Amino acid sequence: MGRAEERRARQRGGRRAAPRSSSGTPAAGVGGAAPGGRAAARRAAGRSGRAGKADKGRIRRLFTWKKILGTFFGLCLLGIGAFIVLYMMVDIPEGNADAQRQSNVYKYSDGTILARDGKVNRESVALDKVPKDVQHCFVAAENKTFYHDSGIDLRGTARGLLNTVTGKGTQGGSTITQQYVKNFYLNQDQTVSRKLKELVISLKVDQKKSKDEILAGYINTSYYGRGAYGIQAAAQAYYRVDAQDLTVEQGAYLAALMQAPSQYDWAAASEAGKRLAKNRWNYVLDKMVEQHWLDAGKRQTMTFPVPKAPRPTPGQEGQKGYLIALANKQLEQQLIKEQDLTPSEAERAVEDQGWTITLNIDRKKQAALEKAVKEQLTGKLDAKKRKVDGNVQAGAVSVDPKTGKVVALYGGVDYFKHYYNNATRRDYQPASTFKPVILAAAVDGDAETQEGQPITANTIYDGTSGRQAVDHGTKVGFGPPNEDDHDYGPITVQTAMNQSVNSVFAQMGIDVGMQKVMSVANRLGMDTKGMQAVPAQTLGSMGASPLEMAGIYATLDNHGKKVTPTIVAKAEQKSREVTMPDPIGGQVITREAADTVTSVLTGVVDDGTAKTSVRDNPLRDGQQVAGKTGTSDENKSAWFTGYTPKLVTSVGLFGEDSKSGAHTTLSGATGLIPGSGRINGGGYPAQIWAAYTFGVMDGTSKFDLDTKQGAAVQPTNSPTISAPPTQSASQTPSSPPPSTSETPSSPPPSRTPSSPPPSQSTSQAPPSQSPPFTPDPSGSATGDDPLDPGGGQQLNDRPQLTGRQHAQ
Repeated sequence: MGRAEERRARQRGGRRAAPRSSSGTPAAGVGGAAPGGRAAARRAAGRSGRAGKADKGRIRRLFTWKKILGTFFGLCLLGIGAFIVLYMMVDIPEGNADAQRQSNVYKYSDGTILARDGKVNRESVALDKVPKDVQHCFVAAENKTFYHDSGIDLRGTARGLLNTVTGKGTQGGSTITQQYVKNFYLNQDQTVSRKLKELVISLKVDQKKSKDEILAGYINTSYYGRGAYGIQAAAQAYYRVDAQDLTVEQGAYLAALMQAPSQYDWAAASEAGKRLAKNRWNYVLDKMVEQHWLDAGKRQTMTFPVPKAPRPTPGQEGQKGYLIALANKQLEQQLIKEQDLTPSEAERAVEDQGWTITLNIDRKKQAALEKAVKEQLTGKLDAKKRKVDGNVQAGAVSVDPKTGKVVALYGGVDYFKHYYNNATRRDYQPASTFKPVILAAAVDGDAETQEGQPITANTIYDGTSGRQAVDHGTKVGFGPPNEDDHDYGPITVQTAMNQSVNSVFAQMGIDVGMQKVMSVANRLGMDTKGMQAVPAQTLGSMGASPLEMAGIYATLDNHGKKVTPTIVAKAEQKSREVTMPDPIGGQVITREAADTVTSVLTGVVDDGTAKTSVRDNPLRDGQQVAGKTGTSDENKSAWFTGYTPKLVTSVGLFGEDSKSGAHTTLSGATGLIPGSGRINGGGYPAQIWAAYTFGVMDGTSKFDLDTKQGAAVQPTNSPTISAPPTQSASQTPSSPPPSTSETPSSPPPSRTPSSPPPSQSTSQAPPSQSPPFTPDPSGSATGDDPLDPGGGQQLNDRPQLTGRQHAQ
């Protein structure tokens, strides 16, 4: 075969011709077998090649550039045509902002009426009655291109539509015109049809109305919080002035409120909320400078205009306002989850929208809790005689651990007098009420001491005051003193919990691992976002609310199954009902861990810091109780959180300056406590708890515990020994020392060995006098707080921890 024939063969069959032999014939075994076989292979290969080329050709003919471009432009024309039809069919409807307003009805769990809320606070004003600079505040905050855009943000709207279709939330953008249309002509529903209507109506409104008319409509229909609709009502609600008298600073704050009215309301905001409000206020003013609406030099001299306290709202006197506020908040949170609303949209969807909201509040338990607070505390306060009495704030939450229902709540002396809900505030330290979380983390994680001994209720720790905690032989720079600098020497974990011994739990936290401790706290129900996993947290140096602590202890009471306290039983609006999430979740720690903590906490009541107020209360009638006291740094807060098998209640007292709102001491309040007048968790908080709980009990009940540890069950006879001390201190007693004068003495528990190992070195601090009246010694709080817990704790006025400071 010549070279030409070889090339033709390759073209036909895609195979190279066989090399020639010396005789001129193809070599056997190369390129094929016999000549006939090679020919057949070439024909088959040729057919395969032609078939492949045919397939590729069909694909090319099917997807040509002309067809692709034609399809694209066809879809575009179809979309444009659909939009034109929609534009022609949708007209500007009649405004409905006032028509939508209907009273909300709130009911107790038994169906009786708690309150009706819904008188609309709205007063429209002409735009020329609003200072031009204040007008610019709203434009700078919401829509800088307002004066020259077409009324819509195509990219933002497209993003919003896509998010709605895909269920990714409401991150799409809206112009002032679109927000006005949504407020005045439509509603807050997050549906594709509503968003398309909003787009069309916004275009038509922008064409038919002037920018000033649209801006006037926007600021007159927007919701600002405190029940205020429109800028005139907002100016009165927050600054007691008419809209025409607003300053630029005040206008910037009102514009900032539009993003999240309740969260940014200065009277009700947490420290984190206040920071966010100030950040938003600064943002508004800075944007005004960028738009040349405000002089940069003048901007630098501006200070934040703190709003005035809110005025009373009819129907929300006493505790009603606190109950309504929490119910609205929880309903708003559910609407945000279900409908992907923003916080501002959710508030508008709840306030005055004709809801019938049934609360889990038990009318009898609510009355009993209010009575207990009055009889045990507020009835003894007289701010005219003692200034400190005006600084005492009380908060309490009571929860059914089996259902998660909030059955009673105390938010403050009166919603009209103290707008901030003490039951939900998170700006005070829970102090030693956090100690059970550490033990829960230890048992749940099968933690061991640094010597490899399991941590149980009978493990021996060194209770020397000020003992430096160590991590594998290295001091970590944290050695908290015990209350009154009391040295306990070697004691069991049970005794350490009973007496709230700080040095023991500081070491235990390191043994367990602070990351694990904070993880368990989060699983139990504490919001740990932003909290650092540092040893100081072992003493409860973060911020927490009575609602939060009630949820944590309810989870322990519920054998480790998560309990999220819920005040809303159901919420109905016309024919629609919102399904609230189940308050009872899954297992977050083992039952053994939860039940062990419960067993240990019965010792706090029976042989610890709560025995006078709770164990010896004549109303107890043999009821089994678990609980923990807590008293924070400088006596700024005092707690008792306790539970029976059927009811969990957390009571907190908070020192709040009646004028400035700053954190201050509770010491000296009521004038009934001798000596320093220190108010401990085992005092008034435990007394309120006992009066309420024992007063509403329907027979006694016992804990069903799956554990072999703790005071509620038979203790073991062989306690395990933790960290052997490195130095001895002759002043350390061989058994727990007698209780301080404020706690009736009792024999040391048999679990404590009579011949303990030598203790570690101590770090003494000047002790303080303990008032003999107060029924329990307190533990010790932390020194310098390494974080800003919950955004609430004021750190700039907190000195280093001494023996006079305690977290019981």
